[in-house]
Amino acid sequence: MPAHPEHDTPVDPDLRVVGGPTDDDARDAPRGEAGAARGAAWFEHLVREHATAVHRYVVRRVARDDAEDLTADVLTVAWRRRDDVPAGAELPWLYRTAGYVVANHRRKSRPVPVADVPEETDADDPALRAVRDETVRTVLAGLSARDREVLLLHAWEGLAGEGLAAALGIGRGGADAALSRARARLRAAFDDAGVAP
Repeated sequence: MPAHPEHDTPVDPDLRVVGGPTDDDARDAPRGEAGAARGAAWFEHLVREHATAVHRYVVRRVARDDAEDLTADVLTVAWRRRDDVPAGAELPWLYRTAGYVVANHRRKSRPVPVADVPEETDADDPALRAVRDETVRTVLAGLSARDREVLLLHAWEGLAGEGLAAALGIGRGGADAALSRARARLRAAFDDAGVAP
């Protein structure tokens, strides 16, 4: 499990890690199978392809002020553990790592001042538009944390099958079963609330 890194890596507006890997880092990279190919260029590609998705994952789970720092933390862990990042399943690995980083952040138990909660949501994010309905929020809040995480990884992050399994850290069959059970509990919760999903 990744350790919670320091909050010392700033992120620029494009979510590229400032002060990230350099050519010197690439020369010093481990020379295992993936190590030789996982230098600065690999990391820049990872950031370009997945930083926005990781940021959206994080911003849905923590105060907006903390999201950039935590996104940078996730990317820092990816750089430090680049040999552990599975080729072709980078995004599920990043989501799993982000889950650990967010959990560590929450353990700090810092309350979010009401004044810091944004009045406006990101109008470009369809997931946030869908959750505006109070009934949906109430039904989701009534589910277990595990069911909520499975459903949100599937619905918001678009993960299914192997990607969902990797993000949850379980096998494909377990992920499929967890998603099926979570959907059934969600339908039952909507039925109990007297509304159609």
